[in-house]
Amino acid sequence: MNIRWTRALLLTLLLATPAVTAQRLPSAAPATVGISTERLERLHRGMQAFVDRREASGVVTLLARDGKVVDAHAVGAADVASNRPMNVDTLFRIASMTKPITSVAVMMLLEEGRLQLTDPISRYIPSFENMKVVTKNDAGVDTLVPARRPITVRDLLTHRSGLSYGFIDRGPVGDAYRKGGISDGLTTTEGAIGDNIDKLARAPLVSHPGAEYHYSLGVDVLGRLVEVVSGTPFALFLRERIFEPLPMTDTGFDVPEDKWSRLATVYSPDANGAIRPMKDPESFGNTHMSPIAYYKAPKKYFSGGAGLVSTAHDYARFAQMLLNGGELDGVRLLGPKTIELMTTSHTSDLPPGSAGGGGADFGLGFRVVTDLGGTQTLGSEGSYGWSGIYGTTFWVDPKEKLVAVMMVQRYPGSPVASAFQTLAYQALTTMNEETRAPATRSSR
Repeated sequence: MNIRWTRALLLTLLLATPAVTAQRLPSAAPATVGISTERLERLHRGMQAFVDRREASGVVTLLARDGKVVDAHAVGAADVASNRPMNVDTLFRIASMTKPITSVAVMMLLEEGRLQLTDPISRYIPSFENMKVVTKNDAGVDTLVPARRPITVRDLLTHRSGLSYGFIDRGPVGDAYRKGGISDGLTTTEGAIGDNIDKLARAPLVSHPGAEYHYSLGVDVLGRLVEVVSGTPFALFLRERIFEPLPMTDTGFDVPEDKWSRLATVYSPDANGAIRPMKDPESFGNTHMSPIAYYKAPKKYFSGGAGLVSTAHDYARFAQMLLNGGELDGVRLLGPKTIELMTTSHTSDLPPGSAGGGGADFGLGFRVVTDLGGTQTLGSEGSYGWSGIYGTTFWVDPKEKLVAVMMVQRYPGSPVASAFQTLAYQALTTMNEETRAPATRSSR
């Protein structure tokens, strides 16, 4: 390991507790931005109901409109056994809500001219040369054939690379992941990012690059891409280029010991549906999870797809930067045209619903709503966001100038997110008519 990388690894650990004072978005009275205080009480009662039914230990919700936080609310407990209350500064494992942050890091390098979306990933990570795809021959037997083309950076951002997750794929590709010891990023992982990514490259693809959408470890590959292209360890790149500039002082891959008391406990439903603390580690079929992996330091594996811990207020700053077209408080991470490209559908050529669920497609790191009626939920076409396996979710609604963040720690099957979306939107009493398009029949 060279001096630069040794120094960087040490700095990554030291920077887990930044000296920068925590900052929040400015606040405003709900009525000043077209949100009803009385209707926000419905949101609060709805979240409390999940706690009362023992479907969640506690929940934090945050709504910001016109760049101002109008509601940040916590219910329940961060840890039931110790009766530690949930609060708006509680730390959460955000899992796949790491992916949009990693995607922003990649696009920062694109803006600097250091990579292109059409670049084959093998240009930067040679182990991805000559990939093979699992397919069935005429006799119905699984066989390997050469990939029709290389995996590109865009394929990884849109989950069209042909990679998968071991806990999702039940076929030969998932078997290869499990036999190869390929980490999904949800457990303590030996080795560095490059080690796991090289193992991933030795496994076959589930489909030809570009042909289909398969939610995957592709964003972990992008984390490795960031450090190869930038020459900086991935965790340090995020710290220096995103978390410190915004700033997001409670976001990182490690939780320092003086913040352990702020980290929410993860819960799982028992046989009767009531929550109980998740074991560490614990397996749910092929899904292997270790809540302790998110704060046990030191470590060398920093998952670009699942590894971060954050707070509702920190993540709201990231989301507001996106809504502002790549800038927050005078700090610009990306240009507005880059944000536009990221939040545009890149999967409209695939079967409807295959890439983002009903009424949605996938952009460069985000689910993008393209047909509001198809979603069967309150919202806006053009809104975008993502969620995490422990139940967290966020979205950005450019039409309504709205940022929404919900944090909870439960797996599997968190029921909170869909209720949060309905209760958040019902609280709006005005609509942004300037950007509201007339109703049209979907092109689908």
